[in-house]
Amino acid sequence: MQKSKLWTKDFLAVSLTSFFVFVIFYMLTVTLPLFATDELHASKQSLGLIVTIFLVSGIVFRPLAGKWMTTLGQKKVLLIGVFIFLIGSILYMNIHSLSALLLLRVLHGIGFGMSTTATGAIVANVIPEQRKGEGMGYYATFMNLAMVVGPFVGLTLTNTLSHTAVFTVAVVSSVLAVLCSLVLRVPDVQASSATNEIQPAKGLAAFFEYRSLPISVAGLVVAFSYASVISFVSIYAKEMGFTQASSFFFVVYAVCLLASRPFTGKWFDQYGENSVVYPSILSLAIGIFLLSQATTSWVFLLAGAFIGLGFGTITSSFQSIAVKKASPHRRGVATATFFVFFDSGMGLGSFLLGILSTAAGYKGMYVFCSIVALLAIAVYLVLHGRKSQKQRIISQNESLGK
Repeated sequence: MQKSKLWTKDFLAVSLTSFFVFVIFYMLTVTLPLFATDELHASKQSLGLIVTIFLVSGIVFRPLAGKWMTTLGQKKVLLIGVFIFLIGSILYMNIHSLSALLLLRVLHGIGFGMSTTATGAIVANVIPEQRKGEGMGYYATFMNLAMVVGPFVGLTLTNTLSHTAVFTVAVVSSVLAVLCSLVLRVPDVQASSATNEIQPAKGLAAFFEYRSLPISVAGLVVAFSYASVISFVSIYAKEMGFTQASSFFFVVYAVCLLASRPFTGKWFDQYGENSVVYPSILSLAIGIFLLSQATTSWVFLLAGAFIGLGFGTITSSFQSIAVKKASPHRRGVATATFFVFFDSGMGLGSFLLGILSTAAGYKGMYVFCSIVALLAIAVYLVLHGRKSQKQRIISQNESLGK
C-alpha cells in the first residue's frame, strides 16, 4: 500500500512558519537580558520578568486562540498571530526603558501564543493520519533547530555587531513567517461544527480539550525538569569551566535529535507511542543526571546528546498524542491545552529551580530534576501509557480476528 505524501508545500510552509517564530523566541530569550542590562541599565532582579511576562502572556492567549480557531478558522488566527508578532519585532527598535520593554513583551507574547497554537493545530491537519507520528516528529525538528539557530545567531550578533542587528534579524524572520503563513492552504476542519451534528463547546470546554488533559499533565512534569536545562545550563557551564563546550551543547543536542528523527517517528506509528515515549523520558533523565556529574567537557556534551535525543522526541510524541485525542475540529483547542500545561511547567520550573539552585547548587538541582524526569515515566504510565497499551492489544486482536 502506497504511503500518503508527507512533504507537501503546506507541510513545509507551516513547519517553516513555526521555525521562524521559534528562532525569534530563542534568539530574544538569550539576548534581551543583555540588552536590558547594557542599554536600559536594568537590575538583575528585573531580568527574570522579561521571560516570565512573555510566557504568561502566551499562556493566557493560547486557550483563547484554540477557541477562536473553531469559529474564525485556523488560518485567520495564524495570520493575526504572526502579524502581531511582526509588529512586536519592529517595535524592539525603539525601546528606551524597561517598562516599555516589559509592555512590549506582553504584546509579543500574545502573538507568540496565538501563532504557535495555530501552527500546531494546522500541521496536525495537513499530515496524513497514517503518518501522524512521523510527521509531527519532523515538524518538531524545525522547532528544535530553532533552539540551536536562535541563540547562536543572537549571541554572535550581540558580540560582534549590536543589539540593533539582533532586532533586524527578528524583523526579517517575522516577515518570512508571515509570507509562509500566507501561502498555506489549511484544510477546512470547522465546517462540521457549524452543522447540527456538532454543537459548539461551552464553558471551560470551549478553551480546553479534556481528552488531551492527561498527556498535557505528563508534559508539564517533563517541561518542569527540562526548565533546568534551558534556563541554567549556560550559567552552570560557566561555573564548571565548560565555557567553550557550552556553545556546542545544543549543537550536539540537535545532531542527536536529527539522527534519531527518521526512526522515532516511524516507530511511533508502527509500534505505538509507548515504544518511543518510555525510552525518551529515560534518555532525558540520564542526560540531566549526567549534567549533575559532569567534571569534563566530554561528559557535559554527552549529557546534551541524551537530552536532545530524549526531550526532542518527547515533545513531538506528546503533542501528537494530544491532537490525536481530539476530533479534527477540536485540534486547535487540543494544541492550546497541551502548550498551556507545557509552558506552565517550563515557567514554574524556571522560577522554582532558580530558588533550589541557590540552596542546593546547580549539581543538586540537576540531581533533583533527573528524579523529576523519572517521575514523569510514572505519571505517563498512569495517565496514558496503560490505556494506550490496552488499546493497542485490542486493535491487534481485532486485526488477527479478521
